[in-house]
Amino acid sequence: MPVDGRSHIRIARPSRDLAAAERFWVGGLGLDVLYRHDESGVPGEHALLMVGWPDASWHLELVHEAAAPVEPRPTEEDLLVVYVAGEIPDTLVARLEEHGGTRVQSPNPYWNEWGVTVRDPDGYRLVLSTRAWSNS
Repeated sequence: MPVDGRSHIRIARPSRDLAAAERFWVGGLGLDVLYRHDESGVPGEHALLMVGWPDASWHLELVHEAAAPVEPRPTEEDLLVVYVAGEIPDTLVARLEEHGGTRVQSPNPYWNEWGVTVRDPDGYRLVLSTRAWSNS
């Protein structure tokens, strides 16, 4: 199969705390747990959590290795943008905050005008955009 627009995308990131990440992404945003692997004690093996919507062509993989944790190093421009194509419900933003997120202003005024930015427990930013997007 060639690499094209139907190719599935995995976004992989380190996490300090997979339970906190799961609360945010699953309890807050509403993603599903697609796969989970707990550490078995084998050196070099890590725990991981894959979350996403079952019908999406992408998923988020969060990894943590207790014996050798990798500290997340997000910048203000490391964004996961979800194009909602409409008003962002206040209840959704409140739920994200109740599940460990922090609403923040973006250094890019575009995202402040066209969406809501919420920092996840690892410091990465989720933007819920009021706009729509299509690559075509």
